[in-house]
Amino acid sequence: FLGHESYITFCHLENEAAFTCSADHTIRKWDVMTGQCLAIYRGHTSIVNRILVAKDYLFSGSYDRTARCWSVDKEKQIQEFRGHRNCVLTLAHYSSRDVLEEEEEEEEEEKVSRDLLVTGSTDCTVKVWWVSSGRCYQTLLGHTGAVLCLILDAPNRELFSGSTDYTIRTWNIVTGEQLKVFKEHQGSVICLELVNRHLYSGSADRTVKCWLVDTGERIQTYKAHKHSVSTLKYHAGILFTGSGDACARAFNSKSGVLQKIFRGHKFIINCIQIHNELLYTASHDGTLRIWDIRGICKRNKRRLKKERSVQGSTSQKGSLSRLFNNKVGCIVQQENGE
Repeated sequence: FLGHESYITFCHLENEAAFTCSADHTIRKWDVMTGQCLAIYRGHTSIVNRILVAKDYLFSGSYDRTARCWSVDKEKQIQEFRGHRNCVLTLAHYSSRDVLEEEEEEEEEEKVSRDLLVTGSTDCTVKVWWVSSGRCYQTLLGHTGAVLCLILDAPNRELFSGSTDYTIRTWNIVTGEQLKVFKEHQGSVICLELVNRHLYSGSADRTVKCWLVDTGERIQTYKAHKHSVSTLKYHAGILFTGSGDACARAFNSKSGVLQKIFRGHKFIINCIQIHNELLYTASHDGTLRIWDIRGICKRNKRRLKKERSVQGSTSQKGSLSRLFNNKVGCIVQQENGE
């Protein structure tokens, strides 16, 4: 998909449309099947770093220190969020219905539209905003570096943030309380992915780490990158990564084994999305590429099916399942490279 006048910073897939944002200050909507540009959203005055589509809203964050809300269909700006002292790098969205009890909602004006936007900035803060009014609901303080990535677990009322201070922090999204700090990375935490209470973090230290959210234990490290890990996406037991070395990679999420390298981009891969077993990669080279991953997904599904079959045939009186849940047993397996 060609059309942006500068490099693409992020990509979001929604139904049969792809949304991209760019250093050319604009956001574009594309027809995935034809590559035709369907809409251009103009208004930001600097690089647009991140976009997010939720319901009929399109959210964006920019170096102009603002986040904005747009009507997807009308290409019209609905709301502007001002308050950060520096650029807005990352976004998350949720409804207060997902996390708040009725008695916790105080103001009638906010009950009309219960959507909230979460923003992370280079001013080291995370802010939560009411979408309807643009008012800041709360500011989360604790990071000592720029907040580069956010991921939300609304059912558990938790928000995860990654920063240039090398840490990941967990917050109670309702109270703003800091719950936990993950500290093993040796570089900035650039991207996060949350799957079944497993948190994956990509870093400038060229690794991805997998953590158990409930305990804070690090259970796996994925290596092989020649530069910073810039983006992550989990799909069907496979962890896909994008890197500053211009390559995307596919790892077996359980064993950490590298299964495939996708080469073709000229510069850093900023974003990965997966739709209908197609891998979409957006890059600083200004292009969005589409890769067929049906083969690798099929092989991985066969492998998972075989593993389940072996476990089922060898377990007696639940003994194998207890062994699998034993942390020491799992660690021994990893050390043996199995």
